[in-house]
Amino acid sequence: MELKEHHHGDNNHKGCSHGEHQHSGPHIHPVVKNMKIALFLNVFFTIIEFIGGFLTNSVAITSDAIHDLGDSLTIAMALILEKKSEKGRNSSYTYGTRRYSTLAALITSLILVAGSIVIIFQAIPRFFHPEEVHVNGVLWLAVLGLLFNGAAVIRLKKDSNNSLNQKAIMLHLMEDALGWLAVLVGGIIMYFTRWFWIDPLLSLGIAAFILFNAIRNATSSISIFLQAKPKTLDENKIRSTLLSIADVTDVHDIHIWSVDGEYNVLTSHIVVLSSSSSTVINNVRRDALEILQKFHIQHPTVQIETSADSCPLKNC
Repeated sequence: MELKEHHHGDNNHKGCSHGEHQHSGPHIHPVVKNMKIALFLNVFFTIIEFIGGFLTNSVAITSDAIHDLGDSLTIAMALILEKKSEKGRNSSYTYGTRRYSTLAALITSLILVAGSIVIIFQAIPRFFHPEEVHVNGVLWLAVLGLLFNGAAVIRLKKDSNNSLNQKAIMLHLMEDALGWLAVLVGGIIMYFTRWFWIDPLLSLGIAAFILFNAIRNATSSISIFLQAKPKTLDENKIRSTLLSIADVTDVHDIHIWSVDGEYNVLTSHIVVLSSSSSTVINNVRRDALEILQKFHIQHPTVQIETSADSCPLKNC
């Protein structure tokens, strides 16, 4: 006899349709408004950076302009996905549209990787053959960069508890502000020393930082698409904890993946003795779901089997 118990719990059903971090009612409006303002500030300053990088002959400024272009794309896609996430699941997307966020992150990361490689190839020759940089322009742009990024961070900090996307973008803009602080310090050094090799050195540092994070983000996105087990979850620990439940004799066919890096899914077969009563089975199911929730599994599917069943998936 096979007893199948597919159960997700009340809270998990809710998350299945709209995502664990659902925005509804008045919460969505300040998030979207704040992102729009941050997007406007970022796009406007990115244009200034590209023009300023050309006029000052600074590859460091141009490097950060490419970085900010990537940030603008990220914010724009986050805005689109913030609205799209309200639609929830449908017949085509049974887990909802959460992976659009992962796709957006992958596209942005690949754009940043390509831009960083271009900047590195431009900066290396300039490091060995420094060209004069208009330092006054670099200093003014660095100050403007701190002001614009600071304003965007302050704006996004409002109601930041309502959106993970908003928090991620806010942290990214804080990194940008620190980058502009480094450009400002480099500009001051060039102003007093005329060491123009500092400009391509800053450019290489910024490009390397962007490249490292972009590759890391792209790798994480690809892992999600390939349904790799989230690194934060230990399958062996989950299995052993489930096995510790009273009346459980075996746990097999465990599959764990993440929809978008935050919303985790698990399916498993749990075996009890063939003589187990319906009360025992219900208790096992309840305990298993409680354990999986503690492991931050938002969408668990538990199939209860008896030791008399012959499961073709036992060795999976």
